[in-house]
Amino acid sequence: MSSFGFGLVSAAVLAIAAVGFTMQFAVTNVLNLAYGSIMINSAFVTYYVNTHAHVTPWVATIGGVATGAIVSWALNRFVFTPFQRRNLPPITIVMVALGMDLIGTFGLQAIVGGSYVSFQQSQGSEYHILGMFLSGLQLTIMGLAVVVLVAIHWLLRYTRLGKAMRATSANPNLARNSGVKTGLVISMTWLISGALSGLAGTVFAMNTGVFEATSAQLYIVMLLAAMFLGGPGQPYGAMLGAVTIGVATEISAAYINPEYKEVIAFLVLIGMLMFRPYGLFGSEKTA
Repeated sequence: MSSFGFGLVSAAVLAIAAVGFTMQFAVTNVLNLAYGSIMINSAFVTYYVNTHAHVTPWVATIGGVATGAIVSWALNRFVFTPFQRRNLPPITIVMVALGMDLIGTFGLQAIVGGSYVSFQQSQGSEYHILGMFLSGLQLTIMGLAVVVLVAIHWLLRYTRLGKAMRATSANPNLARNSGVKTGLVISMTWLISGALSGLAGTVFAMNTGVFEATSAQLYIVMLLAAMFLGGPGQPYGAMLGAVTIGVATEISAAYINPEYKEVIAFLVLIGMLMFRPYGLFGSEKTA
């Protein structure tokens, strides 16, 4: 049961990241492979605010969230948009995103070094729930994930921006001709998904305990697995995919070397692409 509990915490972290990653792809049609790099850069901003401003990590998270939002917006404005305007093949954008991921990750490593760091925080009391031993910090992360996912649901279903995002995702040309300011919608999507990446990066670092500049380098595999499991461009599918991948990888870590648990996510990704490439909630039209 302990592995299942750890899986739920990992799923909570992954869900925050996967929803932002999937929403970004659905609205902008950009497979942003630099997402993991933005996460870890945001985590380091939170870390430096925590240690230098002497505030709690949760207060310092504001810096990480703002960093993720601003960097994502700038990445779209100054990198992806110019390439998209040239009507280049999608693989070109993917390669550009991969390049930005490497620049962001190893550029950060050149600045902060290769040493592991950790937040100045307590894990809190330990609680015994349904056979699982979870710390106060882990329960807080799970609760935060629930709040974030409910907020995203409310945004997509009950706000004008959410409706505009869904319209832009379904048919950007029709949405534009119907009066939707698609450029503004796309910019807002990058800001929101970037904020989610910043938040995800911070709670990812909190959950792992110690982290360094390359800690999230393989996290993109987890995100892709969660996205394709639920269905590309399906935020609700990403939530289910995140829970499945998070629990599966942590339970598998009890039987194999924990350093190889990402392999499970990679196997799920390959299996889904082979047998159902449009995911559980997707369709051939959206794949």
